[in-house]
Amino acid sequence: MDIYEKTVRFYESVQTKKTVIGKSVLGRNIYAVKLGEGSPVGIAQYALHGREFITSELAFHQYGYGIKTGSCWLILLANPDGALLSELGVETAWARREKLLCLNKNSEDFSLWKANANGVDLNVNFPAKWGKGVKNTRVAGPENYIGAYPFCEPETKALRRFTQKIRPDYTVSYHTKGEEIYWYFHQPRETRPRDYALGKALSEATGYPLVKTKGSVGGYKDWCVSRFKIPSFTVEVGADSLSHPLGETALGDILQKNGDSLERLAKAWKKEYEKTYERRKIYARSDPLR
Repeated sequence: MDIYEKTVRFYESVQTKKTVIGKSVLGRNIYAVKLGEGSPVGIAQYALHGREFITSELAFHQYGYGIKTGSCWLILLANPDGALLSELGVETAWARREKLLCLNKNSEDFSLWKANANGVDLNVNFPAKWGKGVKNTRVAGPENYIGAYPFCEPETKALRRFTQKIRPDYTVSYHTKGEEIYWYFHQPRETRPRDYALGKALSEATGYPLVKTKGSVGGYKDWCVSRFKIPSFTVEVGADSLSHPLGETALGDILQKNGDSLERLAKAWKKEYEKTYERRKIYARSDPLR
């Protein structure tokens, strides 16, 4: 069973709130399921890069683990076309076979494919210093192509619509590999301590260190930080010594380190919110102009 079939079957089995947030280039559904109820509300998205489809398996596991603090929407497979290209090859995109082979330098090995079925790297297609990344290209291909303009792809448009609708308190994007967490994207000074504190909670939950982005911009995390002023994280799961695409042998360690991370992050968010609320109350009581 391929990763898209697994995702469809998982989605159909879910009894909580769920929805289709949009469709891919080739018309495949992009599914989201909800964990928990109440505040804070998070969004976690998986497999925005095709070759990182193992993160969808993490989504299934985290759903089973549950969340007790607030709620979180899991976008199970954000790039279904790219995932199937990486997992099974160009026969999964028959209508675009010749174009995709051309974009892949006439190779039928699509195992390292990150992009969608248009050859756009979805995690550089957001309007957050779009096109200014170190590795950005302006030519369609397996990776790093920024697209004609921000949100030019149906997958990123779906993420935009859904995020604007939910208005989350935090987001987490799961990628592979490197075992590190990116948290920073030019936050204003007043929100930086909050975002760093939440990043530390995520770091303690997973054992992954916090790092600043290495020249990458235009990602979903970056857009959420700049557009909504919320804490947003990219979590790179799987050891750096492993090869893309990560296989089932890597899954056990990933699940062990990330299983309860959403719950730990939600608890940290609530703690930081309460601290901020108390500071505001103290400030209001001491304000002579109040």
